[in-house]
Amino acid sequence: EFDIYPGLETAAAQAQVPHARRAGVQTTQLRNMLVNMKAGETFVMTIPAKPYRCPPGPYERACVVADWLKKNRAGSKVIVLDANSGITAEPLAFTNAFDVVHKGVVEYHPGVTINSIDASTMTLNTNLGNLKAKVINAIPPHKAGKVVINNGLANVGGRWAGVDVLTYQSTAAPGIHVIGDASATTQPKAGHIANQEAKICADAIVRLLAGRSPDPSPITNSACYSPITADTASWLTAVFAFDPVSRTMQPVPGAAGEAAARSKDNYEE
Repeated sequence: EFDIYPGLETAAAQAQVPHARRAGVQTTQLRNMLVNMKAGETFVMTIPAKPYRCPPGPYERACVVADWLKKNRAGSKVIVLDANSGITAEPLAFTNAFDVVHKGVVEYHPGVTINSIDASTMTLNTNLGNLKAKVINAIPPHKAGKVVINNGLANVGGRWAGVDVLTYQSTAAPGIHVIGDASATTQPKAGHIANQEAKICADAIVRLLAGRSPDPSPITNSACYSPITADTASWLTAVFAFDPVSRTMQPVPGAAGEAAARSKDNYEE
């Protein structure tokens, strides 16, 4: 689920300022808004404080939008307002993308607070002041879905389900297991990680039903490709292992990395 920025409480306002993190109607809306932009107009997107779904996702979107505007709407800009203190995933790739590949098109601002958004005037009120745009793609803070929250499982900040990462059993309700983005772990909220968690969870349930202990040292990994332009991409890998002291999944030293540079081969793969 997604929080609602002040000023976007109505369905009409949300249609004017879609977050487009749900594929289908919203992404089609955003696509049509981009097509209707004129040369020299501004696209503003917001990135919420982590954790949020798919850490590289918003930065990827900024890149592909910038790439399209460069080719089709000369003089237009992409202004990225990031609530985080810096780029949260693939900092090498996206810093290069913003400062070199899309220089003059992308304007990146970290540590930004969104106070409110006025859909009628297409204005954002922020700690940087007021910003007007032709298109606003406001991605709000994320939280677990209603099935988790309404059943009392969101015991981490009222937003996420606390779990034992050896079994993914809820720390709020024995016998209930929560995997993927809804759970509160040290791992990124990514589809690849959710797939890994599902395997560990299923293995643990089978062991528990047989009266055995879960695997004491699970390992998960994640990998993804990130488009930088219409025909080049970067990539990211991460590996996590169970730490018995903190009882959390921690990055394995030296096992994570990102592409040294974007390439056409990465995009094709």
